[in-house]
This record gives sequence, structure tokens and C-alpha cells, in this order.
Amino acid sequence: MGYAMGFSACFGCGRMFYYNPMRVPSFPDPKTGQREPICKECIAEVNQKRIATGREPFKINPDAYDPIEESELP
Repeated sequence: MGYAMGFSACFGCGRMFYYNPMRVPSFPDPKTGQREPICKECIAEVNQKRIATGREPFKINPDAYDPIEESELP
């Protein structure tokens, strides 16, 4: 048994980060339509702004930034 993690640039800030490829928060790139991952710091900032404007924060899976067992990958 092994583990896997995604590693790429955050769609929000561009910093490289590790994440669970099945549970990381992501947003569609307006140019490509492909969903792009968002780092923990950026999603926290987005949620603060949502709360400040009276909207519900995005739900973040507790393991969104942890390794995933390879058996969970499609």
C-alpha cells in the first residue's frame, strides 16, 4: 500500500503546495474550465470574505491537505 499527494501551484496565489487530489478545494479556471486547486491560506481568506458578506463559507474536508491512500485514487 502506498500514498499519493498532489503538488502544484495554488490557483489563488501561485505558491506550490501539497494536497489530497480528491478532496482539495478547487475552482474552475475561467480560461480552460479545468478545476484548479486552492491552498489552505487562500481558501481561509476566501472564507473570511464570504463570512464578512453574510455568505456561507466553503466546506473544507479535514484531510484536504493530507496524503491519500493510493487505493482511493480513481
